[in-house]
Formats: sequence, C-alpha cells, structure tokens
Amino acid sequence: MATLAVPGQVLGQTSSHGAGPGTHVWNSQIVASIAGPTITLPENGPSGKPTITVVRAEGSPIPGLARNETLPALEDIVVCQVTRVQQRQAICSIIAINPSDHFRTPEHLPHLPSTPEDVRFQAILRREDVRMTEKDRIVMNDMFRVGDFVRAQIINLGDERSYYISTAGNEFGVVMAKSESGKSMVPRSWRDMVDAGTGKTELRKVAKPS
Repeated sequence: MATLAVPGQVLGQTSSHGAGPGTHVWNSQIVASIAGPTITLPENGPSGKPTITVVRAEGSPIPGLARNETLPALEDIVVCQVTRVQQRQAICSIIAINPSDHFRTPEHLPHLPSTPEDVRFQAILRREDVRMTEKDRIVMNDMFRVGDFVRAQIINLGDERSYYISTAGNEFGVVMAKSESGKSMVPRSWRDMVDAGTGKTELRKVAKPS
C-alpha cells in the first residue's frame, strides 16, 4: 500500500535511492516536493538504484489507487519560481507547499527545483496583490524577474491547475534572485537587492528574512 507524503518530508537518502518526479534533493536527502502517494520503483538506469517518486493519484502506477485530494489550500505558504512577468501579473510555478523551516532561507533554495514542470502547480500573482500600499504605482518588472524564487501565500484557489497568490506582507516576496549578469544577489532593503560581486543593485519586492 502506498504511503502518503507531504511537502518537505524526508523520504530517503541519495546513497541508496534515486530522486524521481515529485521529489527533490536537499543535503543528500530525498524530500517530497508535493503531497501524494510515494512509489519506490525498481532499480533502473545508470545509477542502479531504486527510485523514490511522489505522484498524483491520476498518474499513479498503482492499480485502484483513489484520486489524491491533497492540493494547495487557501492560506497555504508556498515557494514558487517566476516563469513569466507581464504588465499586470506574474506567472509562477509552485515548487513547495508549506515548506519546512530549512526551505525558507535563500541558501537552501538552490536545492529545491528538481521537480519536473508536469508535477508543479501554476500560480498567478496579480499586480494588486504584490503589496499592501501604493498598488497603483507598482511596475511588475521592478518587483519580479523570470527565475526569481518567491515566498507567497495562496489567497484564491482558482482552478485545480492555477492558483492566485499574494506577496502583500513583509514576510513575502523574493527570497533568492540572480542579477542581470547571472550572479546571485543578496537583499539590501525591502525594495532592492545587490549583486555581491559587482555591487550593482536591482529593484525587487524583497521578503523579510525568516
């Protein structure tokens, strides 16, 4: 019988297993990226190790498994990556739901995104949901860029493949980003980040560190 996993749950070690869809690797541990039943597939591929996978029920290889109803819920905290920025909204890909504490700081975020796109949820961040004040003065390209990692909260369930999120709070916003030159940046204030190598600043809606 399949065991249900929740995002952030440690499922195994990379020394003995491979990380499959629905999981990611952090500190040599295989961790669930989504909620759903876990499957350990037989040894396969060049690694010669069994692969741990977390699946949505409709795609499960286990006959008769009921549909998994564990989905992002209202007021859940999510970590997502910006995939497109438009004039009035940003499109994001959710990569962790209610992440545990060690996923909330920038130094750990590079270990997150190994989950294939087909097991991620899409989220929409509208301009009016970026911050609490001066909403009419928001320029989306000054708040977020493609590739940024953002901590946000789900405010509307939308449909089952697209959710509405908000960064209107000090604890929400960009937690990790790269500069135009491709270098990692660190927060300088709530509204900009700095390239640690060149000293150049770029505008962002920055999350207050946890």
